[in-house]
Amino acid sequence: MTLHTQLRNLGLFDSRVPRYTSYPTAPHFSADFSAQIPENWMSTLDPAIPISLYVHVPFCRHLCWFCACRTQGTSTLSPVASYVETLKLELELLKSRLPDGIKIGHLHWGGGTPTLLDAAMITDLSDAIARLAPFTSDYEFSVEIDPNEIDDLRLDALALAGMNRASIGVQDFDPSIQTKIGRIQSYEVTKTAVDGLRLRGIQSLNADILYGLPAQNISGIQDSVLKLLSLAPDRVALFGYAHVPWVARRQTMIPANELPSPQDRLELFNAARDLFVDAGYQEIGIDHFALKTDGLAQAVQSGHLRRNFQGYTNDKFQTMVGVGASSIAQYSQGYAQNTPATSAYQKQVRAGKLPIAKGHVFSPDDKLRGRIIEALMCNFEVTYDELAAKFDLPHRTFNAFGASVDASFPVMMFVTPDAIKIRDHARALTRMIAQHFDAYAFDGAQHSSAV
Repeated sequence: MTLHTQLRNLGLFDSRVPRYTSYPTAPHFSADFSAQIPENWMSTLDPAIPISLYVHVPFCRHLCWFCACRTQGTSTLSPVASYVETLKLELELLKSRLPDGIKIGHLHWGGGTPTLLDAAMITDLSDAIARLAPFTSDYEFSVEIDPNEIDDLRLDALALAGMNRASIGVQDFDPSIQTKIGRIQSYEVTKTAVDGLRLRGIQSLNADILYGLPAQNISGIQDSVLKLLSLAPDRVALFGYAHVPWVARRQTMIPANELPSPQDRLELFNAARDLFVDAGYQEIGIDHFALKTDGLAQAVQSGHLRRNFQGYTNDKFQTMVGVGASSIAQYSQGYAQNTPATSAYQKQVRAGKLPIAKGHVFSPDDKLRGRIIEALMCNFEVTYDELAAKFDLPHRTFNAFGASVDASFPVMMFVTPDAIKIRDHARALTRMIAQHFDAYAFDGAQHSSAV
């Protein structure tokens, strides 16, 4: 039975499920959440264990129509400069709450467009982060780079600040599709940015490419993938375009009648996947590919692949502190999310308050289900030995989980007395299978297409 047939028979082609970059997912965070809670969590951190730091820059010169991230357009750098000053103040607030001696093992600047900052702002912000905490000797510092919004001065500033991994969004190189999604970015401009990075010794390169865009076809996505491969990225995220105009109103600019059907989306994914695999990239989870020398591939081999708000990651640190409007922090006890609106965020920070808007405290059930979902998303299996050891529970606790998922997804699962495994041919269904373990799944939250 083909995957197409399975999806059709089970009525799953039009399923909408979370991406599971967290559990529970962000729509389930509560506004009835005090900023004192994450402050207490910070006070209990062991300074001998490094943290990850995420910095969110929610500004773009131009708002791409396909994007559902929390961003806002600006024609000048004035609001960006003001925002950077607020980020520095928030970092000072965090420094007074984090234990002395803590270090940063992983730093990521996301957006929005972090490279909208000019060279002086980049240096100013990186200096403020250095005052918060020093890097570990084996740190990773990655930045999301818009090839349309980068130049030699900014590249120099980022390299001097210690950036050693860059992430570039490609989406699709077809000019007609770029016009339909509001993102004009030529291959030549992208290659110039990549060459500039490598000239400065930054060899580690991530790239994002999308399938499921309007009017996208097999030959077109193959052409875009081949052009991307010519840039030799270390890892690639092959994301399905999430058409969620109820979340991002700008997506109403995209011609919905030209979007591929779920069946066609699956074919587009497979066409791109085959090219990456043929080029020697290892499949990572459901939608990433990496060279065998890349940290993601090595994390798969060692069994340490993880999933967080940036997607699949080899970031081994359990605590991630979020800085900036709408950023999310993750602690062993739960999640805390900053105020999403930049004006409200800046007002709170300048009043000397941590800008926490909502969060979630993990229950024991959250931790168990979250680990099952992460293991399925990363490894396509979860063993009862691991769960029993991690949560100090007997094997029989998990028998009902196995029987239930086996019954819900016939011929797709391999359930034994010791493990739950997703069969190779059903890996495209992983998000749907993961939802089976989600206690919050059916409370009305709307998500993107599962295929």
